[in-house]
Amino acid sequence: MIGYTCVGTNDLTKAVAFYNALLGLLGAREFFKNERGVGWGTAPDKPMFSVMMPFDKSAASVGNGSMVALAAADPAQVQALHAKALALGGKDEGAPGPRGAGFYGAYFRDLDGNKLAAFCMT
Repeated sequence: MIGYTCVGTNDLTKAVAFYNALLGLLGAREFFKNERGVGWGTAPDKPMFSVMMPFDKSAASVGNGSMVALAAADPAQVQALHAKALALGGKDEGAPGPRGAGFYGAYFRDLDGNKLAAFCMT
């Protein structure tokens, strides 16, 4: 059902470096790139994640209650994504661990403050 997600950035160069390193752990690669942003995916028929400078040229801001969840293969990949995000300068929003009913997740914020989760079903 999801075609793509998009988060905003105020520093495209830093955001692209962050997400190239982070999403590479999921096997994602750049599918598009232009002067306003970049989109990553694993295949043309799979959902894509993108980071963009706002179209209206106003500053990007974080949506209160907004979050994008990245599907991981297993708990080890959840842990690796969380650790990589923090190593790249992201902020911890919840260490990796079980969250009940077969859900294993971790939460972090990117360099612009956008909240993301990495999760798998166990």
